[in-house]
Amino acid sequence: MLRWLPAPLKFVFAALCIALNTLLIVLFFLPFALLKLCLPASAVRRFADRCLNALADAWVRTNTRWMEIIEARRWQVSGLGELNPRGWYLVSSNHQSWADVLVLQSVFRGRVPFLKFFLKRELIYVPVIGLAWWALDFPFMRRSGRTLAAANADIATARKSCEKFRDIPTSVINFLEGTRFTPAKHAAQKSPYRHLLKPKSGGASIALGTMGELFESMLDVTIVYPGGVPTFIDLMSGRLGRVIVDVRSLPIPREFVAPTAATDPHYRTHIQAWLNDIWAEKDARIETLLKG
Repeated sequence: MLRWLPAPLKFVFAALCIALNTLLIVLFFLPFALLKLCLPASAVRRFADRCLNALADAWVRTNTRWMEIIEARRWQVSGLGELNPRGWYLVSSNHQSWADVLVLQSVFRGRVPFLKFFLKRELIYVPVIGLAWWALDFPFMRRSGRTLAAANADIATARKSCEKFRDIPTSVINFLEGTRFTPAKHAAQKSPYRHLLKPKSGGASIALGTMGELFESMLDVTIVYPGGVPTFIDLMSGRLGRVIVDVRSLPIPREFVAPTAATDPHYRTHIQAWLNDIWAEKDARIETLLKG
């Protein structure tokens, strides 16, 4: 264990682990990514996707290991009892730090299928890791400066990604706030919640409208850092601190997955109201957890 090392050396160790882990996994990704690109038949795609997901799981497992090496885990996790690693899930979470991503991947590894995030479209051009996200069919979304035509085209692209998830068990995760929480964003948005930004229904609407009948439930995740929100550098330096991850499995209302749901002009409005109620409960839950 390297927990006795000073923070700068822990950071160097973590950075090397992330870099080597990512480069090696992406190298193994390449043959299967090319297979999907050149032979897009369903059977070939399913085989390639299983291999790619297994590699992604190995990437998460390695990240979890170096996190444990540099810092004793002080994580309080609840609500993971009845999950199915071969099922389909819609996952939502509050978002405060880039550390959230590694925390969620570590918590859910082996309990639900590999988490697929909605990402900003610009991230597809990130060297190395952008290729991995593309190969794993992560849905890419534009979030600003859109005309109506561009927005519709982008939604259609994300919908195609979600359609591919029908062939293999998948967890689609959406940070409903659309960005990390900060006091400045909270004030600018005039959010009605004390600890959260307003939830956005776009990603959830696409996922539910495309493959909603496959989801076993929605996993509503609340992440709390009682000692203060860490940065990604804090995580890599062994200063993540105490983490609380509270998971609730919520039934998805039948009206959101009915055959005619996507054609309902009020479909997204109904989903937004549902998410607003969940967010109000989450805000109260965060207050309780912070006081506990």
